[in-house]
Amino acid sequence: MLKQVKGQKGFTLIELMIVVAIIGILAAIAIPNFLRYQAKSRQSEAKTNLGAIFVAETAYLSENSRYGSFSEIGYALAGATNRYTYRSPLAGGNAASGGNAFPAANYDQISCGAPAGCTPATDASPAVPSNASTTAGAVGFTASAVASIDNDATIDGWSVNDIKGGLTQAVPDDVIS
Repeated sequence: MLKQVKGQKGFTLIELMIVVAIIGILAAIAIPNFLRYQAKSRQSEAKTNLGAIFVAETAYLSENSRYGSFSEIGYALAGATNRYTYRSPLAGGNAASGGNAFPAANYDQISCGAPAGCTPATDASPAVPSNASTTAGAVGFTASAVASIDNDATIDGWSVNDIKGGLTQAVPDDVIS
């Protein structure tokens, strides 16, 4: 049995160090890509919910000849794990939900629910509303969603308006491709 042990060879320290270096290089490439893809998937939450808000607002418009707030249109998020703070014009609709156009008292808000310690985003860094109805007396709405989805200083912002504009590009975008 002693002859069998002497005949076996193992890995040298150099070979093990090379394998560890290769694994480190692969991790350095893979982890940032994974985090970016994770943030992109979080952005789909905002786009999906704003699309649902658009549908609810359009249905409310057809019945009441005006847009409404979240409570008027009967919109609520399923569960309490939303990462974004959603804003819509207050009762009566026909306004934007972000920007410096009006004070916080003029919009309806659904605050973020996850992670547990999330801070509802404010109008200090809002989604830039894509104004659809700019003529005087036009009926329109803009709803927005804002959040810091990767815990940095940049706010991710999305908006949707009465012509379904704003869902193709975040303004500002917290995820740089």
